[in-house]
Amino acid sequence: MLAVLMMYYKGIEMADKLFRLKVFTPFIEKVDEDVNMVVLRCQTGDWGVLAGHAPFSAVLRYGTLRMINGDNERVLAVYGGVASVKDNVLTVLTSEAEWPDEIDLARVQSQREQAEQRLRERTDYLEMQYDRVLIRRALVQIEVKVLYEKTDEND
Repeated sequence: MLAVLMMYYKGIEMADKLFRLKVFTPFIEKVDEDVNMVVLRCQTGDWGVLAGHAPFSAVLRYGTLRMINGDNERVLAVYGGVASVKDNVLTVLTSEAEWPDEIDLARVQSQREQAEQRLRERTDYLEMQYDRVLIRRALVQIEVKVLYEKTDEND
């Protein structure tokens, strides 16, 4: 579906179809730039935003935030939060966001394996939930790192 949408959208003059993306964590403004399209992972599924999108808000899940500018694509790991689009500005508030080059794949895979091992041994519900969150976070980090390496190879 994304490929079909982009093929249609590329038929329109891309330079004229930009909107502002702003991504904030509690400590830093992670992104502030013009983009053609953004795809976010929301509670209800993936959400694509193009220039001129109607006002809308959504709760974010742990997942990827994909920024598309013409033929270039960048990806950011986002750990929950909220997103709102209004007046051609998409604002994302998240507890944390990571670029692929900020992710140490070996460390993440080790942390995931440790959390999976603890999860098999635990009986306390809250401790099990904590390990599930760590596993979900690691899976997002791995996905972002792999997407980054794939898009980096295509450049």
